[in-house]
Amino acid sequence: MASSSALRSSASVVVAMVVAVVLLAAMGAEAETRKYQFDVQMTSVTRLCGTKSIVTVNGQYPGPTLLAREGDHVEVNVVNRSPYNISIHWHGVRQLLSGWADGPSYITQCPIQPGQSYVYRFQVVGQRGTLWWHAHISWLRATVYGPIVILPPAGVPYPFPAPDEEVPVMFGEWWRNDTEAVIAQALQTGGGPNVSDAYTINGLTGPLYNCSAQDTFKLNVKPGKTYMLRLINAALNDELFFSIANHTLTVVDVDALYVKPFTVDTLVIAPGQTSNVLLATKPTYPGASYSMEARPYTNTQGTFDNTTVAGVLEYEDPSSSPSAVSSSSPSQNNNNNNNNSLPVFAPSLPQINDTSFVANYTAKLRSLASAEYPAAVPQDIDRRFFFTVGLGTHPCAAANGTSCQGPNGSRFAASINNVSFVLPATALLQAHFAGRSNGVYATDFPAFPLTSFNYTGTPPPNNTNVMNGTKVAVLPFGASVELVLQDTSILGAESHPLHLHGFNFFVVGQGFGNFDPANDPAKFNLVDPVERNTVGVPAGGWVAIRFRADNPGLIICTGIILALFPRPQVLTRTHYWRTCRCVVHALSPGGAHELGPENGMVGAGREPAEPEAAASAIGSASVLGQC
Repeated sequence: MASSSALRSSASVVVAMVVAVVLLAAMGAEAETRKYQFDVQMTSVTRLCGTKSIVTVNGQYPGPTLLAREGDHVEVNVVNRSPYNISIHWHGVRQLLSGWADGPSYITQCPIQPGQSYVYRFQVVGQRGTLWWHAHISWLRATVYGPIVILPPAGVPYPFPAPDEEVPVMFGEWWRNDTEAVIAQALQTGGGPNVSDAYTINGLTGPLYNCSAQDTFKLNVKPGKTYMLRLINAALNDELFFSIANHTLTVVDVDALYVKPFTVDTLVIAPGQTSNVLLATKPTYPGASYSMEARPYTNTQGTFDNTTVAGVLEYEDPSSSPSAVSSSSPSQNNNNNNNNSLPVFAPSLPQINDTSFVANYTAKLRSLASAEYPAAVPQDIDRRFFFTVGLGTHPCAAANGTSCQGPNGSRFAASINNVSFVLPATALLQAHFAGRSNGVYATDFPAFPLTSFNYTGTPPPNNTNVMNGTKVAVLPFGASVELVLQDTSILGAESHPLHLHGFNFFVVGQGFGNFDPANDPAKFNLVDPVERNTVGVPAGGWVAIRFRADNPGLIICTGIILALFPRPQVLTRTHYWRTCRCVVHALSPGGAHELGPENGMVGAGREPAEPEAAASAIGSASVLGQC
């Protein structure tokens, strides 16, 4: 394997870990401990003229906002009152020395069984901006998700003009059917899962769908003000364009990391990504309302939800009585009758397959790279990986000899380097901690494809079958890593979102076609590349990332586990941990990091339906600490 510098000595590793512990202790001296109560429960929600029972947190859809300052400690007591196994992932939180709290079921923890509880404990270190939390088992994250708002330390300003108001805006998807039934059907038939029926903004489907105008997200604003929209794409599968008619958006932050500000009419955001944007309202009352819209970007040949969700930007009319309009907070109700007769302008979004627009947009993303917020891009690489990402097939194993609904009667299977990840019966981090990894996972995940081919060309390989395995790639602590992810067109090229748990990474390069190891690295940006935790691998293209392996634990990226294993005593358990063994299934295609379709349902019965979810979709949890 290529290496341009020697790995750090064991003494340097010890020093680095001591420094990390000292940093955590120093931050803890001034930090608060913020405590939240998350009750996972069934709640009846009506959308598109249909009511169904969904899994929620505290009866809210989307769930409550987790608010903290950089340096704070967070404790979340999750009580599972649903009929499903559950775990919560804190998407983008570094989890320095707190890998037990990361949340993916069967990887860093056993799922929380119905009637049981678990307390997640972690510290927010070196991060400020917007992240999010979501269920990390099966498709429960279709409804179990919410924002994480991380403020700078007290007295530390933003590196851009402070906004007057801040508003979380979460994009999602809505299925008329039970999403657990949707993924269960896909697993049974081997075909792709049915696409969603609508997109949502803060859980609301908006006026462009039938029987949905009453469920419209409205952002009421004042003239001459600046609003920071904390955008989060919680959709399971789709990259989205977003725009507000006759307004521009200034991008200042992605994935809780500052960027060089730039202004656009439309942005694109992949599943799992976040972006803070500044919205400057018009200087005077415009006598009009403005539609904010999101719709998918895709150039795949497969099926997808080709619809558009809309919300409304409404201005406060200074001639109206103060009680007629809410000051600046989101509203879902048509409570401002004076606005009903106003013209509503719609934005002009790019074509659904406008790859050129997406490439131009992503090229504008650059790290702030200032003295206060430097871009510490690894220059010398210790470990290099080349991962092919895409869809292949498994032979059909349907009952009664019937054929499956994948290509040529087979079953779809997602894979990296032709290995489709199989969830273990024991959580991987638990197996390592106990020194009982034999029979749970293997450490021979291939760093490069076992067989080279024209990854994005035609015709595809004759053999599209992929192998199964619970395999990890082991990294030494402190190693500088370069990972190139290459899309394949074996069953059609498509974009694949990549999320790296426990780490941020620098996107040093990307392009279309096959990665050229001889020429493409010379074009890498090693000065101010964007730093983030989630990136989309372009359809029919590649992306190159770099990061430093400085966080012991298990690094999850899509369907491969990169294991950064310290001595077990380094990653100590901070509370009682049950041993878990569960029946699990293989990796299913689709999703930002779909680690397996285990639905965890303990029986066919459900709890009685709860009252309708609260109208204020983005609310507060039971917060015991204040900013």
